[in-house]
Amino acid sequence: MRSSENEKAPYVARVESIEADVKGNVKVRVRWYYRPEESMGGRRQFHGIKELFLSDHYDVQSAHTIEDKCIVHTFKNYTKLEDVGPEDYFCRFEYKAATGGFTPDRVAVYCKCEMPYNPDDLMVQCEACKDWYHPACLNMTIEQAKQLDSFMCFECSSLDSKRPHNKGSGSALANGKAGHKRQKR
Repeated sequence: MRSSENEKAPYVARVESIEADVKGNVKVRVRWYYRPEESMGGRRQFHGIKELFLSDHYDVQSAHTIEDKCIVHTFKNYTKLEDVGPEDYFCRFEYKAATGGFTPDRVAVYCKCEMPYNPDDLMVQCEACKDWYHPACLNMTIEQAKQLDSFMCFECSSLDSKRPHNKGSGSALANGKAGHKRQKR
């Protein structure tokens, strides 16, 4: 929906109903989405660029303020998109505008920095424990992370190096070579 300030990004709302009065004026009842910077807590590191919060704030607007259509995906569906277009957004939280509270009030955290997943950030997955890590938290560049064929985190590679190995069989990963490859960076 068009902002009254031209330089400001358009507002995003879910149209709940459309009604016309006897004079032909069309009004829409909307439920507003908030951007992270519009919430009490503000934007945080783990908020995606296209992240929105579905609020409990309803309003009635003129249909003429509708600028365009967009798609607000669930977080899970957004992370599966092949191509994210300008009309694609995602929502993983509901926001209570009066109190600043969120539902859910907790989300899964990843990496040794214990941050929720930001779909805009590249992460690498440990082949052994299946945990996800930010390249920067591993002292690795994004370019280095993109070139990985496999990855084993420090804890798993340490555990793997303490296990006895059969030198004649097993994969490179089982023999700890993937851990050695990671340590070269």
